[in-house]
Amino acid sequence: MTKEAKDKEFLEFVVKSLVDHPDDVKIERTVDEMGVLLTLRVNPEDMGQIIGRQGATVRAIRNLVRIVGLKSHARVNLKIEEPAGASKAGAEKEAETKDTDKELEDLKL
Repeated sequence: MTKEAKDKEFLEFVVKSLVDHPDDVKIERTVDEMGVLLTLRVNPEDMGQIIGRQGATVRAIRNLVRIVGLKSHARVNLKIEEPAGASKAGAEKEAETKDTDKELEDLKL
């Protein structure tokens, strides 16, 4: 493992330890003038485990990856790719919540 790839290997270890579908974890590493960008793809069912409550888990992962990057004098950022259909599911949940709120409002006298 090269010194530069330590950030990717570290991220892969951490994420695979957290998710239920470790075989679906894909990490792409790109380097440009801004630094290193690690792009993470996971199974849609595992997104909640990666994000965590109010984003606490992903915040911690980003901090750890940045620290690993500092050892090799690189600025490392983490991008999580949203699985296809994830935003649609979120919109459906929001619509359901609005419908439920409307029904509850109708019940009030």
